[in-house]
Amino acid sequence: MSGTRDSDRDAARAEGRELARRHVRVAAACAVFVAAMVGAAYAAVPLYDWFCRTTGFGGRPLVAKTAPDKASDRRITVRFDANVAGGLPWDFAPEIREVEIAIGETRLVNYAARNRAPSAAAGTATYNVSPPQAGAYFNKMQCFCFTEQKLAGGERMEMPVAFFVDPAILQDPELKSLKSITLSYTFFPVRQGAEPVAARGDGKAPM
Repeated sequence: MSGTRDSDRDAARAEGRELARRHVRVAAACAVFVAAMVGAAYAAVPLYDWFCRTTGFGGRPLVAKTAPDKASDRRITVRFDANVAGGLPWDFAPEIREVEIAIGETRLVNYAARNRAPSAAAGTATYNVSPPQAGAYFNKMQCFCFTEQKLAGGERMEMPVAFFVDPAILQDPELKSLKSITLSYTFFPVRQGAEPVAARGDGKAPM
């Protein structure tokens, strides 16, 4: 009987050790899964940003290196909007509220920012286009977005934007009746000690 009890205890210990090993394997697998999901979440941000910039998805304007060869006879109104998030003591506005341009025509407009505070303040701007479907055809050739802008106390700065509307929009049946596009910028404060927001894209000069 003693030998049977010893054998049962050994079997129970072996089963306990195997169960513990299974728990360790399950915990390790869960940790790897969680780490992978966190990594995927972080990776999704730049991937989504790249996707929007490449396709114009979500109203994100495209970045162009060359302008169209010629403009269309059709004209469209481009409106300009400006916003400042809380915590940034700036006045920020377009110098003109709207322009009418030919589709395919390159136009340069200026926004202006002024720091109301007596000390320096820095901000970065994001942008989007409305309606969102027009983002696939709205191209910027020069812009101040995603690059840290720093203004001394009381300083005013002009910020140019060069853009055009791609003539390919004329072939889009969903936008054939579109009369106007709105380009909107929002400036957010850059906290002291925060890493500057670099230009996103091909690593060349900020757009």
